[in-house]
Amino acid sequence: MSTIEKSTEQKSVNQQLPPSIPMIKVLPNLKRLVENPLEVWKGYIEEYGDIVSFNFGGSNRGIMSIHPEFSQHILQKNNKNYIKSKVQTELLAQYLGKGLLTADGEYWLRQRRLIQPGFHRAKLAALTDIMQQVIDDFMVDLEAKAEGGKEIEMAHEMMELAFRVVAKSLFGTETNDELLTRLGDRITVIQKFLVRQVRQPYLRWWFNWSGKTQTHLDLAEDAGEMILQVIGDRRKSKEEYDDLLDMLLSARYEDTGEGMTDRQLLEECMVLFAAGHETSANSLVWTLYLFTQHPEVVQKIREELAQVIGNRKIAFEDLRQLEYITQVVKESMRMYPPAWVTDRLSVADDEILGYKIPKDTVALTFIYGAHHNPKVWDQPEEFRPERFTKENMKDKHKFSYFPFGGGPRLCIGNNFAMMEMQLAIASLVQKFDFKLVENQQIEMQPLVTLRPKYGIKMRLRKK
Repeated sequence: MSTIEKSTEQKSVNQQLPPSIPMIKVLPNLKRLVENPLEVWKGYIEEYGDIVSFNFGGSNRGIMSIHPEFSQHILQKNNKNYIKSKVQTELLAQYLGKGLLTADGEYWLRQRRLIQPGFHRAKLAALTDIMQQVIDDFMVDLEAKAEGGKEIEMAHEMMELAFRVVAKSLFGTETNDELLTRLGDRITVIQKFLVRQVRQPYLRWWFNWSGKTQTHLDLAEDAGEMILQVIGDRRKSKEEYDDLLDMLLSARYEDTGEGMTDRQLLEECMVLFAAGHETSANSLVWTLYLFTQHPEVVQKIREELAQVIGNRKIAFEDLRQLEYITQVVKESMRMYPPAWVTDRLSVADDEILGYKIPKDTVALTFIYGAHHNPKVWDQPEEFRPERFTKENMKDKHKFSYFPFGGGPRLCIGNNFAMMEMQLAIASLVQKFDFKLVENQQIEMQPLVTLRPKYGIKMRLRKK
């Protein structure tokens, strides 16, 4: 009997912790756990079931699950009992400030209510032309790089494309490209250092003592000054712009009628940059990798584009009709979810699926595991975009697939990201055929996001 089937029975009789991974199994895996927790956790789930507990050492305990009811309980139904970890609210905030990603409590709720309306799908319609112009310009550059069948490292290229899209969508197409390049360089360096601090907490004393922490804090301050320069120039301007900065500047708190300060605007912009481009970039490169394995999917996308778009430019109204591209994006994010895990800390004792969750327990929703759960997904390791037709998804639990998280903290940029990926994929398949360079190692690297460890090299042939 599966955990899902047993949950009702357990609820009335079981009040202990979930099955615990014994230390004799944990200790030999510590090195692997640091290098690639995803593979280790997959093994634990296969051996011990859909919900497991483990000890970090001392009184620090964690509970991890792929069960959809667990994820819904933590992220939605009883979300007030679960706060973001100190990694997010303190460590990331050192560099990014207190934006939506790093804030918690009442301040987060106030900011969310202020900013949310600007990210509703209809409000993003004005960004379609900006996104498409950035993508068109990028295709010209990519075509030049691909000339003569040269190898191209597509993870790097998709990171560059996604950054350009976020930068121009946020600050408009007239923003100085040199400034955006310098800003992008700094944010990339900061993100790499953040990953090291998250994955190697035992080295933080060394980072602090050696001056590396201060060096990166200085880079964050420098990036902030660049953003403040753009904000200051925009405040002085009398023109209106169809970009995200204009939306942020015009947003008003319901209780006071006032807008955000420059500092608040800076912090929200930093979060949009940091969180908004790496996730989309990784989704795009994994999708292109899947295309090299499934040319029939590329052909179906081209047929849909020919039927819906023809030879004209894609408009915002077309995006809902591109149903197959949407299915492809969703299936790619099922197989390679950019945010592969989320963590919360319990502030009081709780219970889920008949198991207790004590106060101060780290609750991990293992998104990758949930997306590959064979009890939910038939042949989960196969790439099947048709899984995401309305008919095939109608009986699925809403938390069996949640690449953008869920509950009140559902990623505010989910519609933005879907638009970006639809437009980018449409342009890429119309422009190129994709061939994977032979004899390279394709391996997942679960850092803050799920990226290809060694990149993904391809040769592109212009259609």
